[in-house]
Amino acid sequence: MSSEEKTILVARSSMPNFEEYIEEIREIWDSHWLTNMGVKHKELEKELMKYMDVDNVNLFTNGHLALESAIAALDLKGEVITTPFTFASTTHAIVRNGLTPVFCDINPEDYTIDVNKIEELITDKTCAIVPVHVYGNICDFKEIDRIAKKYNLKVIYDAAHAFAIKINGESVSKLGDASMFSFHATKVFNTIEGGAVILKDKNLKQRLDYLKNFGITGPDTIEYIGGNAKMNEFQAAMGICNLKHLDEEIQKRKVVAEEYNRRLKGIEGIKLSNRRINSTENYAYYPVFFDGFKLTRDEVFEKLKEHNIIARKYFYPLINSHECYKSKFDCGSTPIAEKIADGVITLPLYAGLSLEDANRICDIILED
Repeated sequence: MSSEEKTILVARSSMPNFEEYIEEIREIWDSHWLTNMGVKHKELEKELMKYMDVDNVNLFTNGHLALESAIAALDLKGEVITTPFTFASTTHAIVRNGLTPVFCDINPEDYTIDVNKIEELITDKTCAIVPVHVYGNICDFKEIDRIAKKYNLKVIYDAAHAFAIKINGESVSKLGDASMFSFHATKVFNTIEGGAVILKDKNLKQRLDYLKNFGITGPDTIEYIGGNAKMNEFQAAMGICNLKHLDEEIQKRKVVAEEYNRRLKGIEGIKLSNRRINSTENYAYYPVFFDGFKLTRDEVFEKLKEHNIIARKYFYPLINSHECYKSKFDCGSTPIAEKIADGVITLPLYAGLSLEDANRICDIILED
């Protein structure tokens, strides 16, 4: 590893001007109201509803607890069809709700769940589908909706990667019975840590509020077995600031992604993921799949690391091969997901990444 080259991480958090954030949190100092759905929390919910054009937003301290709570609010029992090509949180949220994940393979074009393989996995125990919008690639929601209606299944989207994306002019937050978004520090839009759930049935919002606050429904009553998943006021204040600059930050990411496209598109052995027609992009990630390239994925990863460039094997390994699940599931049942997991990395991509650095990364990958 060359000590002369600066370290480039796979992601870097977008942050507002320091003075802007200080001004936003000044009110918190005056009120001493730090959590429990205070003024900043309510303001961010209102601004997000406006931004996404929805009638309900429920904020959480992180995306995982948002997804776990959304599943709990729907009171599901039985099996849930989902994808193994995702972060562990997706499957953990299912299992921690006492449900059984059933892994469906992915399609090789955009790495989302293969809708042609869902129906064959449905049994009389199936209660829901939890698809994942991967890298901002939107699932085939029309087919998922058709299947769900046919078999009377709930659909909860893990939309952690899909904030700010629209399809046919409509926010993806309106898809399914619920959509969960992550506002983790590495995401396009962040609240330091954080997440949100948007519900099709807005009447469930109150239940979600209870579930994220220990199940407390009144001064002396606890009607639900809930946890503590409330977003605090400092997180909300960061979100209020970052939302004002979001479109600008996405545009900066776009410039870097287009430079990667210019350098890497059409190179033998390198495949870039396809995007759905009529879908906008948030440029959350830049996945590259190596298949027949002169170097393997792992060799590319190590070569970049030698130059202080930290890419990410994302998602690797598959969820159904992690230690906590591999004795229960067969990776061979999802061969496409396994192949993609073994060959994909995400390159550094964030608003502050220079074109010079993007080109240096490409030079290292492509050099003879």
